[in-house]
Amino acid sequence: MPLNRSDLPADVLALLSQGTVIPAHPLALDADRQFDRKRQRTLTRYYVDAGVGGLAVGVHTTQFAIRERGLYATVLEAAMQDRLAWNDRPMAMIAGLCGPTAQAQAEARTAVSLGYHAGLLSLAALAGSSEDALIAHCEAVAQEIPLIGFYLQTVVGGPILSSDFWRRFALIPNALAIKVAPFNRYRSIDVVRGLVDARAEERVFLYTGNDDHIVLDLALPFAAMRDGAPVQVRFRGGLLGHWSVWTSSAVAQLQQIKAELAAHGGALSPSLLALDSRVTDCNAAFFDVANNFHGCIAGCHEVLRRQGLLEGIWCLDPEEGMGPGQSAQIDRVYRQHGDLADDAFVRDNLSRWLA
Repeated sequence: MPLNRSDLPADVLALLSQGTVIPAHPLALDADRQFDRKRQRTLTRYYVDAGVGGLAVGVHTTQFAIRERGLYATVLEAAMQDRLAWNDRPMAMIAGLCGPTAQAQAEARTAVSLGYHAGLLSLAALAGSSEDALIAHCEAVAQEIPLIGFYLQTVVGGPILSSDFWRRFALIPNALAIKVAPFNRYRSIDVVRGLVDARAEERVFLYTGNDDHIVLDLALPFAAMRDGAPVQVRFRGGLLGHWSVWTSSAVAQLQQIKAELAAHGGALSPSLLALDSRVTDCNAAFFDVANNFHGCIAGCHEVLRRQGLLEGIWCLDPEEGMGPGQSAQIDRVYRQHGDLADDAFVRDNLSRWLA
């Protein structure tokens, strides 16, 4: 049966509205590149205990190739089962959706049957289509599940989308949120303009996916003009591959941002503003920016491996691994920004998560 946003639990909708940390869930594999159920469960337990408000599963960080391997439903079901068995507090469960319309709709139906609350819709497979066709695609998938729009950066296949596209997307009745991840300030502002033009800023929640600008996206207001006056819009939280690592620190950072905004009427300390560049520097290493994001998944795996959460950095595609020099960059980040890591938290809990 299709799921509408009016069907969502009130506590889940409140979580998304208030803003929360949603990591993109990696895929745990063994040395034979087979699904490692135990380590997958370990990762889910880590994220739950880190205090996240949701999980995004079946997304880029989970590896799109799970579909070709027949693992899509398996991985989604594992995350749902493991998080409920470990702690049944309210969490927003988000399923990645991709491919042509029929495929995305089928994935949405699978996600709904497993108890997921929303679908994060990638448009990469339709990147050459007109905006009219893209909107029709979004409307069709939204008939199945509350939809989170996804402005994906072009370097990994996302289409360039106008502010009018985002206006039209925000007007879809079952639109729930937009993950803004073009890694481009101009295009991020296009989303804000479209949202404001649709008068949907209170109904459709903005979540940052701009891994190159996480802290400032969360800390600063954005303004767009409407009826001759500026309308301020804020990112509520983040849905990020970067937050698949050092996750408890990410939760603390979002809490710090919210606390400073509340305590000082929107003013932020210089140290918090400066944190943006430090987090971005870490992301450059984890996402392998030097090699045009070749190792963006394997780099996150490497951090999790160093912490003991994963046994290796294996990806489904044997050609997918860390880029040249990436390991040394992660070494540097650990030396220079080790206070942003959550190694102690992992060390204190790892045996429980592995049990």
